Amino acid sequence: MKNLITEGYSPRVWSQDKPILIGCSSDMMSWAAKYAESERRTETKLSELPPLSEHPRVDFNVPLKEGKVTNTQRITAALPTIKYALDNGAKSVVLMSHLGRPDGRKQDKYSMAPVKGELDKLLAKPVTFLSDCVGPEVEAACASPAPGTVLLLENLRFHVEEEGKGVDAEGNKIKADKAAVDAFRASLSKLGDVYVNDAFGTAHRAHSSMVGCQLSQRASGFLLKKELTYFAKALVSPERPFLAILGGAKVADKIQLIENMLDKVNEMIIGGGMAFTFLKVLNNMEIGSSLYDEEGAKIVQKLVDKAKANNVTITLPVDVVTGDKFAENAAVGSATVESGIPAGSMGLDVGEKSIAMFSEVIGRAKTIVWNGPPGVFEFPNFSKGTKSMMDAVVKATQGGATSIIGGGDTATCAAKYNTEDKVSHVSTGGGASLELLEGKVLPGVAALSDA
Repeated sequence: MKNLITEGYSPRVWSQDKPILIGCSSDMMSWAAKYAESERRTETKLSELPPLSEHPRVDFNVPLKEGKVTNTQRITAALPTIKYALDNGAKSVVLMSHLGRPDGRKQDKYSMAPVKGELDKLLAKPVTFLSDCVGPEVEAACASPAPGTVLLLENLRFHVEEEGKGVDAEGNKIKADKAAVDAFRASLSKLGDVYVNDAFGTAHRAHSSMVGCQLSQRASGFLLKKELTYFAKALVSPERPFLAILGGAKVADKIQLIENMLDKVNEMIIGGGMAFTFLKVLNNMEIGSSLYDEEGAKIVQKLVDKAKANNVTITLPVDVVTGDKFAENAAVGSATVESGIPAGSMGLDVGEKSIAMFSEVIGRAKTIVWNGPPGVFEFPNFSKGTKSMMDAVVKATQGGATSIIGGGDTATCAAKYNTEDKVSHVSTGGGASLELLEGKVLPGVAALSDA
């Protein structure tokens, strides 16, 4: 494929003979070799091609309050791709994104209009906002704009054909008609010459704008490249010791993640709500009202046996901070594995001894992947474990370790503690990063072209 994003990089990296199975070792090693080969090749630059219209799928799913964008991080993250296209002769740039969950129907509170104002400021030029994302009027507007024009389409999810399903005004579930989905995808494909996917946050969704583009050239943007490069480095050729820090409520929800990472890491810290299921099964610990996953409990021993077989050390909490309810004003107590948590109390954070243990494990790691906080960091009385762990990860990074923060709650932790620029990489996609770590194919990546 001709490189339409940056010199020396081709989306062929992500797909050559077959989709990439991140997490399947044989495929990943093959992919790593192809990546290295691609990096050595000199690809055609955008500036050497005829003027083209770029059609990036970006992730502008930003928080709004009273019709104003309250956090521009996702918009800012897409700027390098947009600016590169403009600086290197793109005829126009047509941006498409979703915002919120309008369930397949137009709802003004989810309009992309507020994003247009932020783009105007960030790009220092007026952006043309279109009131829809498909149809004859949109196609006409995108067909021959003035050179260097940036256009922003209205919310993709105002159409049920984007996700394939939705909810009507009466609250009834609806499903998109296949012919209508095909027409929706065909219209999107008429809006540019080159499709660019820079929306890692939705790369795990097989939505129309992610997999339905019919343009022959389908490339990745800078943001998507950065995400995949960091995760590939960790999953294919990590510097060791390699540590995974995993949190979350239910073991059953993280089975694939734990199993896949046990094939790759040297050490694993398990915290969060699911730690109590491990502690109850393995140590017969009394856990009071703490989260307990009945279904997940059935496979705890199997996971531990796999860890032993793979020579992976699993570190669990040895003490916890308790509350009498799940609330910010809960009465605070403490407990150890030996003492157990009394009835009526629940574990909401890890204790001092656990913090010291976790910090020691983090301190010797050279590659760190973190998905899920160890405690309820939103409540000040139960945030110390998460803050201390973040401090340890920052310190390890300063010492030369590569640290990757998964999206979702863990990325929120990094923002809360102002450490986003103190770790190696904070992912922009919680669900997408989780599926990568689970070893799944990302539909949005598999859909990129190889020629």
